[in-house]
Amino acid sequence: MACCSVQSMVPSVSGLSSSSSSVVNCSSVIVVPMKFGNQNMKKIGKRYYGVCKAMVQQQTSAAAQGASATYAKEMERLSAKESLLLAFKDAGGFEALIGGKTSEMQKIDVNERIVGLERLNPTPRPTTSPFLEGRWNFEWIGYGSPGLLTARLLSERFPTTLASLCKMDLVIKEGYAKITANLKFLNAIENNLILSTKLTVEGPLRMKEEYTEGVLETPTVNEETIPQQLKGALGQAVNTIQQLPSPVKDAVSGGLRIPLNGAFQRLFMISYLDEEILIIRDTTGVPEVLTRLDVVSSPSDPIEEYES
Repeated sequence: MACCSVQSMVPSVSGLSSSSSSVVNCSSVIVVPMKFGNQNMKKIGKRYYGVCKAMVQQQTSAAAQGASATYAKEMERLSAKESLLLAFKDAGGFEALIGGKTSEMQKIDVNERIVGLERLNPTPRPTTSPFLEGRWNFEWIGYGSPGLLTARLLSERFPTTLASLCKMDLVIKEGYAKITANLKFLNAIENNLILSTKLTVEGPLRMKEEYTEGVLETPTVNEETIPQQLKGALGQAVNTIQQLPSPVKDAVSGGLRIPLNGAFQRLFMISYLDEEILIIRDTTGVPEVLTRLDVVSSPSDPIEEYES
């Protein structure tokens, strides 16, 4: 098409040989060979060529428009991220969600902003992206997540003044993950429940999570905040532990380990991933949003590729 348009711009000259009417592309500039005159001509070898500046200007304009569109889309994505983080803050954050203090209006507002960010996902194959690995903090969790199940179990058996789920984080590395739920009892005793899982890539967006082990760590006690009436009982419990045989004491100090051996598993899809935010959806479609806690390092080898 470029050849025809350029040839149509060249006036007919008698005696012009057929070989001199061909078009040459030199360094992305369209040129037409000429045998008459050398004004406004470019000499290549022993021949002069007329330069078609219109084609160069058209290519430059198209490149500028493409760069402008890319910049506008990136600005839209950054704005959507900021909007979602502000919605989390307005909704009261993780503790308000777990404690049942988030209103229906706040929930739908957060979900609307999640959908808006998902459509701008910059990572087409997130399951094998190096951005997936690292330490993440749960900002928003779904009904099928281990964190919400833990929170429901606590709320059904204890009032929030006695036991609560404070925060959750996730560490992903080399195809394995550890979910840590921070539990607090009596606002003074902290305990961590750690779930270890194996991750299997099943597609560019889909992964399978198999739970392999659960560990209930030994509680840590803040004696300054524990109620006065419980300090005596706490002291007796500490003395009893100290009097246990060394093997038993070591086992207690290492926490309670519960082998799961893949008895529980779930499928989920990564709907958004960049260097700061991770969004996944389980089989019910409920989203979970995590924000990165550590600094992104240089890309390393990705998780083993799935087999199509």
